[in-house]
Amino acid sequence: MERETQFIGQSAAFQDAVERASLAASLDRPVLVIGERGTGKELIAERLHRLSTRWDRPYVIMNCAAMPETLIESELFGHEAGAFTGATRTRAGRFEEADGGTLFLDELATMSMGAQERLLRAVEYGEVTRVGSSRPIRVDVRIVAATNEHLPALAEDNRFRADLLDRLSFEVITLPPLRAREGDIEVLAEYFGQRMAAVLGWDEWPGFGPRALAAMEGHDWPGNVRELRNVIERAIYRWADPEKPVDALSFDPFASPWQPVSRKAPARPEASAPAPANDAAHASAAPPSGPVSDLRAAVDAYEKQILSDTMARCRFNQKVAAEALGLSYDQIRHALKKHGLNQ
Repeated sequence: MERETQFIGQSAAFQDAVERASLAASLDRPVLVIGERGTGKELIAERLHRLSTRWDRPYVIMNCAAMPETLIESELFGHEAGAFTGATRTRAGRFEEADGGTLFLDELATMSMGAQERLLRAVEYGEVTRVGSSRPIRVDVRIVAATNEHLPALAEDNRFRADLLDRLSFEVITLPPLRAREGDIEVLAEYFGQRMAAVLGWDEWPGFGPRALAAMEGHDWPGNVRELRNVIERAIYRWADPEKPVDALSFDPFASPWQPVSRKAPARPEASAPAPANDAAHASAAPPSGPVSDLRAAVDAYEKQILSDTMARCRFNQKVAAEALGLSYDQIRHALKKHGLNQ
């Protein structure tokens, strides 16, 4: 799918971050973009370039995490032929490619201390030296860098150069996570939903049902906008009736009764442990009081209430709800179908 370049959101926290980026764009100074994964750091970096005086010059992107430590300096600064095994020809680095424009360094915190030292010289003096050469090359590059780490803490632990941090932090734009963007979840869901419905050729966009909307608002969205987009698009393409509002979401695409078990499963956070959900489900679904004329109907009603409450509490994730109730995946699917709760 095409690269997403639009800013969708109406919350004050999000608009403030975009406005700060717009203000900083015209200044020829380095900018750090901080935020959790999926918050749109790449979009802010591109905005900083497009609204700058360098908009018609190169915009070069380098993901520092994708580069082995042994190659990152060569990628950044270039190398001469014969500088190391495999260097059969001279190659310009990303700094030279971005000369006159903007260099976006994503995942900055993963850069080695050696590469940080050379990056500091390039930022301070506007010079780079190819690996295997002793002749510096003048470059005119604006640095925009992004990370999801707290760089001051890394600097205190001597895992990031404090002097480099000082040079790069002229302006720091911190993007709010989706859970802190009041009102934006539904706005973004509608936007992604309409686009996906158009991709699938639906005649009209039916919107979302109340259960789906409640599940969206109750989810923490650790993957932020990127996760939201995946959840919405997955829900729509799985929805069987384009004329009815989409009312079922799957937050975990790996959920399956045949999911392989890791040899060393990560510890489940205490807040999401199934035991409390199980206790709460039974506490909220009180058995009927007074005389019972139809035992089977009363038991069914009690079971349905427990299922309904647990599914809502587990954000309609059947796998999590099954764990909370001590059932297998097949058992909870059968129970939901029995009580008409699987729509």
